[in-house]
Amino acid sequence: MSRSFPMPQAFVSPDRIRSLFTESMSQMYRAEVPQYGALIELVADVNAGCLENDPDLRDRLARAGELERIDVERHGAIRLGTADELFTIRRLFAVMGMQPVGYYDLSVAGVPVHSTSFRPIDEAALNVNPFRVFTSLLRLELIEDEGLRGEAEAILAKRRIYTPRAVALIERHEQNSGLTEAEATEFVAEALETFRWHGEATVSADTYKRLHDAHRLIADVVSFKGPHINHLTPRTLDIDAVQARMPERGITPKAVIEGPPRRHCDILLRQTSFKALEETIAFSDDDGAIQGTHTARFGEIEQRGVALTAKGRVLYDQLLASVRGEVQVGAGGAKAGAYDHELAARFKALPDSWDELRRAGLAFFRYSATPAGIVAAAGSTLPGDPEALIAKGYLAFTPIVYEDFLPVSAAGIFQSNLGTDQQQNYATRSNRDAFEAALGATVQDELALYAERQAASLDSALAALGLAGLPLKTVA
Repeated sequence: MSRSFPMPQAFVSPDRIRSLFTESMSQMYRAEVPQYGALIELVADVNAGCLENDPDLRDRLARAGELERIDVERHGAIRLGTADELFTIRRLFAVMGMQPVGYYDLSVAGVPVHSTSFRPIDEAALNVNPFRVFTSLLRLELIEDEGLRGEAEAILAKRRIYTPRAVALIERHEQNSGLTEAEATEFVAEALETFRWHGEATVSADTYKRLHDAHRLIADVVSFKGPHINHLTPRTLDIDAVQARMPERGITPKAVIEGPPRRHCDILLRQTSFKALEETIAFSDDDGAIQGTHTARFGEIEQRGVALTAKGRVLYDQLLASVRGEVQVGAGGAKAGAYDHELAARFKALPDSWDELRRAGLAFFRYSATPAGIVAAAGSTLPGDPEALIAKGYLAFTPIVYEDFLPVSAAGIFQSNLGTDQQQNYATRSNRDAFEAALGATVQDELALYAERQAASLDSALAALGLAGLPLKTVA
């Protein structure tokens, strides 16, 4: 007599879990921060107009596989307090197919944290859902007051920011190399609790004030039971249009857009935001009888361009630093116009055409064989030189979108929403080793990832043209 056994339940993909989480996070943040909903609607309107009025842009995004991801694209940001919290968040994001990419030291800009970005790295996964979370770890050693530093350490040591069930499901995923649909749904609900806003402080009003006086961000990290999501950012195709139209929706934008100026060929990342909410909190004194306010969470929008090579980044950093060193934007947006004008003028030194950027080795591109090239390859021998293939229309290239962050821009957004007086200068050095030790992993090099994608696309394109394995001139 034969015996039947129940079939094992299939695991869902990390992409599916990431998409579930992104949607749940967006719904939660819309409920917590009503202006986020208005922002999403504005961005959708601007994006629709851009695609309707610019067929070339629509075609380029479609060819690069980016068109479908625009509407779901988000990045979030959280701030953690301890090494253990960072170690576990890496495991939590791994369930969603997200890995730590890049190391960012924000202390050089007066913000006492260092950070990484958790995101998918595979091109197919990015095109399904490129959700990213900019994750910062508080650098307690930068608190000058030793007594306050010790108090902050003791407060953070007591809290548990992950639910026991979330940890159990992370362990289940690690043991089984996957989660079922039911487990994934439960995991998303449990993980979301880590990012939820809680209006009850875990410290007294006096402790909060002392932490706040040291740095507003320190108070934000230490004073609550968890690292509430402090912004959730949609991607726009025209950030200048969004910036100009935000007041129509009752939203006041920051004075200047962070990052490079407006260009025909977008590079790296441009970001703007609206001022952080002033939210009511109850302090731990007398069972929450003492009320106060906390300002940390805000709205942000971003426009993404092409990823620059190491050579391109050196030029970008030099140009940006030259402007920021001469034109400072004051409180209330003073000198914002002068800053924007000077930024545009200086950045004329960086080519503003896709082919010039490519030829100069300043940016990364994805290569593909064209239909004409495939037809030609079937009937004749093609030149084994990528430049000749491009000139004949047999090889096409599209910009590889920048998936990461810019430390100066991130610090600018943080400072704008923490208050213009928060300009501490920390006499410290980058501490990547300590960050990676806490993380329990090495952060991936974003430039290496882009270079690998470019090289793989060129190999694939040449193989499609029957040129695989031939000695070729290097494409920048």
